[in-house]
Amino acid sequence: MGVKRLTHDTTTHDATSRTAAGLLLAVASATSFGLSGALARGLLDTGWSAGATVALRIGIAALVLVVPGALALRGQWHLLRTNAGLIGIYGIGAVAGAQLCFFYAVTYMQVSVALLLEYTAPVAVVVWLWLRHGQRPSRLTLVGGAIAAAGLVLVLDVVSGADLSTVGVLWALAAMLGVTTYFIISADEGNGLPGISLAAGGLVVGGAILLAAGASGILPFHASSADAVYDGRTVAWWIPVVALGLVTAAFSYVTGIAAGRRLGSRLASFVALGEVLAAVVWAWLLLGELPRPVQLAGGLLVLAGVVVVKLGEGRAPLLVEPVPDARVSERPAA
Repeated sequence: MGVKRLTHDTTTHDATSRTAAGLLLAVASATSFGLSGALARGLLDTGWSAGATVALRIGIAALVLVVPGALALRGQWHLLRTNAGLIGIYGIGAVAGAQLCFFYAVTYMQVSVALLLEYTAPVAVVVWLWLRHGQRPSRLTLVGGAIAAAGLVLVLDVVSGADLSTVGVLWALAAMLGVTTYFIISADEGNGLPGISLAAGGLVVGGAILLAAGASGILPFHASSADAVYDGRTVAWWIPVVALGLVTAAFSYVTGIAAGRRLGSRLASFVALGEVLAAVVWAWLLLGELPRPVQLAGGLLVLAGVVVVKLGEGRAPLLVEPVPDARVSERPAA
């Protein structure tokens, strides 16, 4: 009985530690993803196009992660062959597709409205897990999702003067599907791919697609060597470019995949809503754009919603194998 109790406590401690590590990684990923908008603004104001900024960001991240991603395989190259389709879907949908579709969405509608539609991805994740895997959401999960959604509306401040476009809505929903793909594939540990290898492969595929889109003229490409300005401070153009590639792409994707594998796609997707709140904070720190009280209140609601979703996740039952009775094992065979 004491052995069972010890095993139960150890398993519970391991699960708690795994969840805590996953939450820290998810927050780190959301915070670094949220930095991309403020960094990109300094480049866009000097003449950079959004397409060139995003493509260079993904390209740098791919170059940085390709060697560590290959080393993490430890010679198991067959994992790349067996997961080639998965990596392709990840690169097309989660990397290139999500960003290209969002880029086109904001050409037809306000950025805040496009973000709100894109970040309905957690709802899509819940529906997918329910329909595909039979993981019916609990009542607390649904309540937490509603609270987080209400907070997102306040953070983005889309209630007043929201401008909707049918074409823009369709592009934003396509971006949402890309983000949903990111959460679902990132949380899958059954493919055998190390997280950094999945990130590297997806970024290589996504970067190649974005560069091809720019070369073909589908995605406007303009760059400038003028210094970028952040709240009155001037920095060389290459500094935000490198930061976009290393911090907001390479670091963000790797930590996001690691978080998804510890938390599961459902909880990880709700924690990722913090990216929007992080974007508001980074805009305040780097661009001097002070958040409004309604945005701060919305941020608190998002956090509260994430907490409720976590409570709604519950705990899987712990299966403890019984220890064989030594007296039985010592009996001679009949």
